[in-house]
Amino acid sequence: MASPRLETYCCPNRDAATRLVMNFQPQVFCGVCIGSASVSLLLTILQLLPKKGQSPRKMPKASSSSTILLLISICDILGGLGMIFRSSVWLGFPGFIANISVVNGTDVWPSAFCVGSAMWIQLLYSAGFWWLFCYAVDSYLVVRRSAGLSTIVLYHMMTWGLAVMLCVEGIALLYYPSLSSCENGLEHAVPHYITTYAPLLLVLVANPILFRRTVSAVASLLKGRQGIYTENERRLGTEIQIRFFKIMLVFIICWSANIINESLLFYLELQPDISDMHLKNIRSAALITWIIMGVLNPMQGFLFTLAFYGWTGWRVDLKWRKREIPWESMSSSTVGENTYPSPVNYQSNIHDPKKVTTTDSQQTDDAISMLSEGNTSSDDRLARSSPIYQGW
Repeated sequence: MASPRLETYCCPNRDAATRLVMNFQPQVFCGVCIGSASVSLLLTILQLLPKKGQSPRKMPKASSSSTILLLISICDILGGLGMIFRSSVWLGFPGFIANISVVNGTDVWPSAFCVGSAMWIQLLYSAGFWWLFCYAVDSYLVVRRSAGLSTIVLYHMMTWGLAVMLCVEGIALLYYPSLSSCENGLEHAVPHYITTYAPLLLVLVANPILFRRTVSAVASLLKGRQGIYTENERRLGTEIQIRFFKIMLVFIICWSANIINESLLFYLELQPDISDMHLKNIRSAALITWIIMGVLNPMQGFLFTLAFYGWTGWRVDLKWRKREIPWESMSSSTVGENTYPSPVNYQSNIHDPKKVTTTDSQQTDDAISMLSEGNTSSDDRLARSSPIYQGW
């Protein structure tokens, strides 16, 4: 699982709350992490592999939204691999891990492994949070016709730049001035926890707002396409809204335990003695949420693929062929190589109203298809309701 407690455990003089959770049944906890991460890893890869019997429609290039969804899955896969490796070493070499607790020890490899594995997990999941925020931003910009494949470069710069910067800054403040003297007070830990949970809280607060604005913009696009709001368009708008709801539901399920657990542990840290009897329920709740984190955090990868694409089936097609992979858009629309299609030039088409209507409707269909990609039924309904399909 991904928690800033992994980094604080690398401090030999760690606080009592961190010792409470990290020393609670470590073998069981590592086994839970390995099991959950392995199941999620296998199912996520299964979801992304091409399936037999699928005949996806061709497209020159994937849209920026589909690229972001793929990158989110990659971050989850790499983060899950980090969890499996770290937990396996903890289970297989308990003596090696025990050297972390030695103050001023001569063997630096246990501490290096502890810090390196914790940073790997934190960096990948933080990047996944930033990519999820970029997905919400891109969805809104696509509907507003202000995004395209060229914006993916900006998303890369923002995501990896902010993830690396916050991770390095938090670790540097936590381990200052040295690994042996870190965690002497909350002034070391608080900045580290803020840099860890900042992208998570950003997704919880900003994504629902952006998704809601996107759904409203989609409804306006569908109404303006033909001047009426038919049952097909209403159903398509509802499916996009449900897709956004599933994404946020998965995120809340997988990470709400982290926020609750961290709040409980901070409360325990502020107590003079966390072993007091009146804190028994708080300690129990912290330990329960700790185990829940070990189960739900790694499962985010698989659950997100269900929210993105639905269940894609078991029949894997391992024969290589030049075909579109499942995470690419299932739309038949053509997206420009570098930018999203430009608005219609009404001046040049003033004598051809049918061409104006067809081009504008095609752009609207492109935007809606990007938001509903992976949903074949939605694409079919969109094609049937398109003026192009109806012979305009």
